[in-house]
Amino acid sequence: MRRTTSVLLSLSALVAVTGLAVPAAVAAPVAERPAAPAGWEAMDAAELARVTDGAEARRAPLAAAAEADLLALQSVRNNRFVATEVNYPAPNTGVQRARSAEFGGSWEGFAFEWDEASETYALRSLANNRYVAVEKNYTGSAQNVLRARSTSVGGWERFVLYYNESLDRYALQSTLNGLFVTMENGYTGSLQYALRARSAEITGSWEEFVLYDIGA
Repeated sequence: MRRTTSVLLSLSALVAVTGLAVPAAVAAPVAERPAAPAGWEAMDAAELARVTDGAEARRAPLAAAAEADLLALQSVRNNRFVATEVNYPAPNTGVQRARSAEFGGSWEGFAFEWDEASETYALRSLANNRYVAVEKNYTGSAQNVLRARSTSVGGWERFVLYYNESLDRYALQSTLNGLFVTMENGYTGSLQYALRARSAEITGSWEEFVLYDIGA
């Protein structure tokens, strides 16, 4: 039986390190992977580990109690790290925003968990131990916003991860709506810099991210 695993650290080891209870993940049905954009390749667990574990891999500045062998995302558009807004009130509790000037700890940390059956990743926030979902049913400027709010994994929580070797940048595509994750640099207010799955293609820095190894 195939199982969901963490990219750089097994879930059992992660529990030992963090003391967090890991919710059961449900594999999404097998679906045909969309064609990769020109210049980009879809990354599986082995390929991601090869890039992030390489001698030239980026290493984020570590907080004193940072978890080992996990990842942080930095928006290319504004050079800020993506954080989980655990203190936001409903309905935006756990929204993802590229708003941190540096990596400070679990708020900016994620476990990238690979599922072989669907060939997709689930992103689990270390801030609240919830999986990141695309809010397709939201309306207005918050439609398709990313929120760390799920205790299990289904189609709402599945992403294809792409890598562009010449740019050394990554992009995320939601399998729920087939759209790429974009950082909303032009937003104002509480959703400024929010991440939304809303772009039909990778057009530039709005959809591009840098991954950092936040392990020791």
